[in-house]
Amino acid sequence: MAPSLRPGTSRLRGFAQLTPWLLLISGLIVVRLSKGAGFTDAYALLSRPFWPGPAQREWIVAATDLEQASRLKLLERDNQRLRGLLALQQDGSQAGLVSAAVIARRPRGWWQQLELGKGGLHGIAANDAVIGPGGLLGRVSSTTPATARVKLLTAPGHEIGVWLPRSRRHGLLVGMGSSRPKLRFIDRDPDVRPGDLVSTSPASTLLPPNIPVGVVQAVEEQAAPSTAAVVQLIAAPEAIDWVQIMTR
Repeated sequence: MAPSLRPGTSRLRGFAQLTPWLLLISGLIVVRLSKGAGFTDAYALLSRPFWPGPAQREWIVAATDLEQASRLKLLERDNQRLRGLLALQQDGSQAGLVSAAVIARRPRGWWQQLELGKGGLHGIAANDAVIGPGGLLGRVSSTTPATARVKLLTAPGHEIGVWLPRSRRHGLLVGMGSSRPKLRFIDRDPDVRPGDLVSTSPASTLLPPNIPVGVVQAVEEQAAPSTAAVVQLIAAPEAIDWVQIMTR
């Protein structure tokens, strides 16, 4: 008859088999409670030889200096913009000018219209000219007692009569749905060149005359049926926070 194992020996063998699992569970508990601090310290010790040396440190310092210089330029531009807005609000106290804040834009119609924070109660009416820092932006298309909607010069199909003071030629400024409208001429040879100033026409009955509008950027001599030009507006619609309305 084979000898039987003693109970004490069986328990010792069972405990020995469970020991690796108990150690693993204990280790996981320790890692959990320490939040991996031990592994972080071990990684720091092992990776110390690969830490940045003097060359890498110089790169970091140069990058930091560049970041600070960029921040300084941005602050200077923001300071200039705020000064311009302050001057615009002060000029709005003149007779016939109403200053208003831009309160909304249409994401899908960024180049089409603006919503202003003043309306009919402030003397604003449809077809009033709207100007920003530097030049004309568009015309008031509709109003409510407290708000006004502006149709921008860049809105697709928006047309106004303009002229070139240098050559004294008239043209039609047409919105294209982008930041740069097109200037179309009736004459085959309108005597237009890049850099020419574009302003509202002295003969216009819809807008006050001689308001700066933009600058000719490029001339399309092969355009049909006559020469056309691409115009960069002086008052950038995408960067406008405040405007002035020339009430009648």
